[in-house]
Amino acid sequence: MTNPLTLDIPAGKPWIDFTREFDAPVEAVFNAHRDPELVRQWLGPRGYEMQIERWDFTSGGGYRYTHRDGDNVYGFHGTFHTVRENDLAIQTFEFEGAPDEVAIEFMRFVDLGDGRCRLEGHSVGPTVEGRDMMVESGMEKGMAQGYEQLDELLGVAAPATAQG
Repeated sequence: MTNPLTLDIPAGKPWIDFTREFDAPVEAVFNAHRDPELVRQWLGPRGYEMQIERWDFTSGGGYRYTHRDGDNVYGFHGTFHTVRENDLAIQTFEFEGAPDEVAIEFMRFVDLGDGRCRLEGHSVGPTVEGRDMMVESGMEKGMAQGYEQLDELLGVAAPATAQG
């Protein structure tokens, strides 16, 4: 069984906090965020095709990728401001369908010992309306499915009855 995604979406505030634990070492979870070939395999909702145009997971680097669902294509891009090995990533995040709603995101990779870790995230945008639009777009489902796919990629056993 995978670990649950926990979201804190306070009313009237332009941010989202999330946590997700993994039954994998912090180094493996960090590397799955760094390596574009691994990112392509887990980031986003199930059934979407991901194309990565650019992925430079270093301080000052950047990214651009698209998710395709049939004829629908969704583009995203941003800059990695600070990346510290197995510890922290600070980035901007912009959905190209909502220009000017750029969020800054902080992700901490916390070593829990015994080969486990926790990802702690904080995403702040310029407006509550933009944050609410992101939440209403299915963000929680996409995040939860993405992290389930990351569990699978990391070799974490899922129940035998689970469908992929």
